[in-house]
Amino acid sequence: MANIKSAKKRILVSQVRAERNKAIKSGVKTAIKKVYAAVDANDQAAAKEALVNATSAMDKACAKGVYHKNTVARKISRMSATVNKMA
Repeated sequence: MANIKSAKKRILVSQVRAERNKAIKSGVKTAIKKVYAAVDANDQAAAKEALVNATSAMDKACAKGVYHKNTVARKISRMSATVNKMA
């Protein structure tokens, strides 16, 4: 355990941020799974709705610095292509 006050604070702050990032990543993963579940079920309307929700969640995560912007762009592009192939 750290003895210096600033080091103790950094430990606490990094724990809080790690928990926040974990919650955001979990939400994004759930949204992505819903898109692919709708695609597997051949439900085009649900897939498009889930895609909109997943895109929104991923963009928010990117804005907060949880994911790199290129990672988000790549994942959104692949999901969109998958959903568009259903048509």
